[in-house]
Order: sequence, then C-alpha cells, then structure tokens
Amino acid sequence: MTPVRVLLADDQPLVRAGLRMILAPEPDLEVVAEAGDGRAAMLAAREHHPDVVLMDVRMPEVDGIEATRTITRMTDPPRVLVLTTFDLDEVVYDALRAGASGFLLKDAPEERLVTAVRVVADGGALFAPSVTRRLIEEFAARAPAGAARGLEQLSSRENEVLRMMARGLSNGEIAAELFVSENTVKTHVARVLMKLGVRDRVQAVVVAYESGLVRPAG
Repeated sequence: MTPVRVLLADDQPLVRAGLRMILAPEPDLEVVAEAGDGRAAMLAAREHHPDVVLMDVRMPEVDGIEATRTITRMTDPPRVLVLTTFDLDEVVYDALRAGASGFLLKDAPEERLVTAVRVVADGGALFAPSVTRRLIEEFAARAPAGAARGLEQLSSRENEVLRMMARGLSNGEIAAELFVSENTVKTHVARVLMKLGVRDRVQAVVVAYESGLVRPAG
C-alpha cells in the first residue's frame, strides 16, 4: 500500500517537529516536506504532490487561508487539514470556504491527529457531523448569501440528501430516514458533490448554508 504523503505547514519548527514525531511511526503515513510559511507551503505542494497538507492558519508571508485557497485550486490538489487553536475561531470558517476539508485543534490527542490524516486522505469528513454543523451554523449566519453554485442541477432526492448532510446525518442515518440502502445514499452524495463542483461533504454543506438552502438554527 502506498503511504499517504503529508506536508507539514507551520511557522514554528517545534510544532512541525512534534507533528513529524507523531506521524513518523505510522507505516501508512509519510511526511514528504515541511514549510514555515504559506508561500513555502504552496511551493512545496507543487513540488512534492502531497495527499494531505496539515496547514497552520497564522503564518508569515502568506497566511494559511490564502495558501489553502491557492493549493486547493491546483490540478489534482491535496486535501487541506487546518490546524487551529480554537475550534470556533472565525478563520476556521474562512479556511473551509477557501477549500479546506476540515480542521483539527492543535492540542488534539495524537491518535486523533493520525486518524484525521487518514480520514481526510480517504475523502471523508474529518470531524463528527454535529461539530461540522455547529461550526458552519456559527459562521454561515454572518456570511453573505452566495449564488446557487449548482443547486439548480440537483434532483429533488439529491436536494433532500444535501439537506440531511447539512443536518449532520451520516450516510447510514440518511439511508434509515429515506428507507434506502447505504450504497444508494453514497451514490446520491457522489452526485451532489459532482454537481456542486466540490470535493467533499464539508464543502457541500458550506454551499447549502451559504446559498440559503439550509438556515442556521436559532
């Protein structure tokens, strides 16, 4: 099995060293490069073609959000996992809008970091759906409504599936509500992502909230 290639982007050498020490013992993970600022991260992403970028938000030269925006627009881009100190920091939502696949607290347990890298590399959601919804609801209320971005292409069933995704339901839970198989739900989810032009369900949920399809609670 080819190991997941990881790029570490953080302006603190000690943080990068700590991340490398955590990931190094895992046979299916390989740290291929490090970067001390956003500009270096963009260059390293182009040169080393990582599968996952662990991206700090606050860095000199180019910050993590702008670096994320640039990296996720590359041809066959890596998935970006944002590292942050506070789980409701406004910059986290900005990072999601920039194309990040999720976020991870810097003080998360080591095993959570390892699991997060694997999950993101596999195209899954990084964090529990309830956390995804809480984060997006918090900041979608402050964001200006965006364009439909492909919502008009969704069938009624796909629209329904997207609404359930935005509620934080897993594929299994959606299948139970719709009385269909989980494989059928996976097919619907894949079509939603394709029609919206997004790479994962986190980005799809961002579209759902920003377009007004789903309204923040309260």
